[in-house]
Amino acid sequence: MQTISVQTTQNVSIQYPVASVGDRILAYLLDRIILVAYVIVVIAVIINMGLEEAIWLWILFAITPWFFYHLAFEIFMNGQSPGKRVMNIQVVRLDGTQPTIGDYVLRWIFSLIDFYILSGAIAIIVIAAGGKGQRLGDLVAGTSVVKLIAQKDITASEVFITPADTYVPVFPQVIQLESRDIELIQRALETNLNFGNDQPVLMVTEKIKTLLGIQTDLPPVEFLYTIVKDFNHLSAR
Repeated sequence: MQTISVQTTQNVSIQYPVASVGDRILAYLLDRIILVAYVIVVIAVIINMGLEEAIWLWILFAITPWFFYHLAFEIFMNGQSPGKRVMNIQVVRLDGTQPTIGDYVLRWIFSLIDFYILSGAIAIIVIAAGGKGQRLGDLVAGTSVVKLIAQKDITASEVFITPADTYVPVFPQVIQLESRDIELIQRALETNLNFGNDQPVLMVTEKIKTLLGIQTDLPPVEFLYTIVKDFNHLSAR
């Protein structure tokens, strides 16, 4: 499976599987089906009301939603349209920051070239040739589309559950961490588990040890699991 390296704001590289061309085409087709069904319903309602000549109704309720569909959903659904959500794929920035409205607007503007010139052939060619899952809009916006890894696929997911009340934290200083730090640790552990890439784990381990002033002989993976358990236990109190 092709992957890309996303550099997080903590300067740690996390590997994501790139959404395949097939996944993106299926997501696009699902969104088209939703749009077509919506327009059919709008047309039926307008005709049933005898308002066929009210041009403003056509523009307001049929044309406008069709035009802004992807832009609106990606902004309000965190980089996903309904089709992308079904296919479990999402727009992300390659620098690890949250995509901005401007990024989504750039992707939307260039979609006119990607999808409506040569019936989407440009998008397919650019995605296949680039190696990072980027069409023209993604190249301009600094984004890509990745395949999300479901939490249920993580065999050690029980570690992320808040421990029992009798659990005694090993590193009480973890309370200094924030939720985004724990999310970064989980991403590093997922990358190690799913792709055999231990570099994020090693880098995050050193950063956490330095930040909290911890000295331990625990192996990096066991250390990070312990950090997550300690944080979940202390933050739940």
